[in-house]
Amino acid sequence: MQDFRKLQVWQKSHEFVLSIYAATQNFPKAEAFGLTSQLRRAAASVPSNIAEGCGRGSNADLARFLQMAMGSSCEADYQLLLSRDLGYLSDQHYDELHAQITEVGKMLRSLISKLTTKN
Repeated sequence: MQDFRKLQVWQKSHEFVLSIYAATQNFPKAEAFGLTSQLRRAAASVPSNIAEGCGRGSNADLARFLQMAMGSSCEADYQLLLSRDLGYLSDQHYDELHAQITEVGKMLRSLISKLTTKN
């Protein structure tokens, strides 16, 4: 078991969640139970899965939860694109958020690879 707070990928994904909450404050009220909620849940699922995996007993378990975090990051990435295309995010704001989640995805892939590569 390791402290998830010490993982840089967890720190970056937590920052992403905070950015998503700030960005979605200005989404239309009609989206409160739709896209706003979905995007926030997908974003929060990334660091949540990292934290849960760190609480498990093996590297295999951690890798499995990191894979789930990866899936959630892809879901959030699509929802950002949809938000931009619906006019809820400017191109610049989308680019900033997309860069954040892309970085998290790369970090997740790297950590998964390290955990699953046999020495």
